Amino acid sequence: MLASRPEIKSQLKEAIAQALRVLGLREWPEIVVQETPADKEGDYGTPVAMSLARTLRKAPPQIAADLLQNIQLPAWVRRTFVVGGYLNFELEPAFLVQSAALPLAPFPRTEGKVLLEHTSVNPNKELHVGHLRNICLGDSLARILRFAGRQVEVMNYIDDTGRQAAESLFALQYFGLKEAPAQVKYDHWVGQAYVRLHQAMEDPEQKAVIEQGVGQTLHRLEAGELRGEVDKILRAQLQTMYRLGAEYNALVWESDIVREGLLGKAMKALESSPYVSRPSEGKYAGALVMDTSAFIPGLEDPYLVLIRSNGTSTYTAKDIALQFWKMGLLEGIKFVEYDTQPSGTTLYSTHPAGVHMPFGGASETINVVDARQSHALRVVQASLEVEGRHDLAEKCFHLAYETVLLEGRQMSGRKGIVVSVDEVMDEAVKRVRAVIAEKNPDHPSPQQAAEQIGVGAVRFAMLKTEAKKQIDFRYDQALSFEGDTGPYIQYAYARAGSILRKAEEQGVLQEEADFAQATPYEVALAKTLLRFPEAVQDAARNKAPHIVAQYLLELAAAWSSFYNAKTPDGKPATPVLTAPPGLRGVRLELVKALRQTLKQGLGLLGLEAPEVM
Repeated sequence: MLASRPEIKSQLKEAIAQALRVLGLREWPEIVVQETPADKEGDYGTPVAMSLARTLRKAPPQIAADLLQNIQLPAWVRRTFVVGGYLNFELEPAFLVQSAALPLAPFPRTEGKVLLEHTSVNPNKELHVGHLRNICLGDSLARILRFAGRQVEVMNYIDDTGRQAAESLFALQYFGLKEAPAQVKYDHWVGQAYVRLHQAMEDPEQKAVIEQGVGQTLHRLEAGELRGEVDKILRAQLQTMYRLGAEYNALVWESDIVREGLLGKAMKALESSPYVSRPSEGKYAGALVMDTSAFIPGLEDPYLVLIRSNGTSTYTAKDIALQFWKMGLLEGIKFVEYDTQPSGTTLYSTHPAGVHMPFGGASETINVVDARQSHALRVVQASLEVEGRHDLAEKCFHLAYETVLLEGRQMSGRKGIVVSVDEVMDEAVKRVRAVIAEKNPDHPSPQQAAEQIGVGAVRFAMLKTEAKKQIDFRYDQALSFEGDTGPYIQYAYARAGSILRKAEEQGVLQEEADFAQATPYEVALAKTLLRFPEAVQDAARNKAPHIVAQYLLELAAAWSSFYNAKTPDGKPATPVLTAPPGLRGVRLELVKALRQTLKQGLGLLGLEAPEVM
């Protein structure tokens, strides 16, 4: 028996490439090998003949026939034949099913560090639905990249010198709020004060007083005097992030970027570029300005202020300094141990009293930021071009995502039109708990399962859709045990586990498999199982977690089709526990592989795999 799962498509591609060499070709387009449609003969096929028709000046069927005459294939290919312009391969069913039952070998390690920044919520109020997608996308992508062999460092940027934090802290002072009620989570309490302050600012007299107070608070934040107050809000926010399943390597505080002089160093580096200047006249007189026209064509005004004429820095300047540090152009930030996360790993944080640690210095960066910030991220990328580092600019990726509606409503933190992430998770868990009480009143751990299913449903709803498409989150759809939902996949996992537990009780769990007895039902499920590593690689390469989510839905559907298959006379076609000896072993091996793949896939998306639903 083989030790680990063979790379079937890779071996077929190499055989095709060797046949092309025999035909005298020295270069050719990418060789694609794909599963044949269900209504076509064969298991896999390649359209490479169609890609070569113009080069060879032959009809694709003739090219495919020439390939057929010259190809040397592994012994596990039962039959090779031409269908139109395709060259198709039919594999030995026993080999194909056995391959799917084998463990997946680890992906090879890839050189270079990826620094992935996500979440980066202003530390001024609770997280709301608008933040959900960012966290889920970033956390899942980090998991996928690590699984695919990348070294990943996850960063959460803390904007502790911004206006939003100043407004929230001043709101507490302005309204004389000293301590949050015991039943109210601290970041929610601060968020209520933030909304109340914006309501008060509708009065012109109050607004003048508030603006002055916010300005003073901003200065205190920049001086580092209010770090403890911001920290209390941040730690409350982290409890939400942890419950959602997100963890980080490091928190990077904006005040530390400024305090350690990185902002000044970045601006000094840019000043030597011909694209950066200090105009002496006009609307930019006295400011430090970057001309982005050479790198971002088509802008009405390509000039971007980095340092205002009064000496204050813009958000963009701070973002550029951070990006330079991320990619190793700047050094100097210190770190301390900050928290122990639910998994037991240490979370580090920048701090003036810390020590230098090997964070940053990445060869590739990914910033998970909503699509409305695309121009700002493009400017940061352009700053690397201005610095003469085209190589780094090419490795600066913006994972842009569209907004999230909740039951059709747009969120606005400033107006108080929000539903918090905590509320969404609570509601989801409550609804699942009610379903469990109704459907499975003897569940051994209903609250734990409700948490796993409810929170998982929320995460999956944020991940199943391509990032560039808007999401309208609706509880009934997300929590359904049928359709394109997290619970549907979790149920497939639980059902597979139930079969294996019964097999163990009956003493047949380790029955030897006779793969020669494999039927087309096993082949169909096996082919879907074999697509898992390809889905992971595609998701990692395209930075698109939805590819894994869609694959898991397909796998769960393939399992459902296998489980519910009927013979022409309406009898169960694929019983596992009552199958003949040998075939039962085959089906048990496939169920084990299915369960392992579902668990791995759910884990990549940050979902738990409940044993009982």
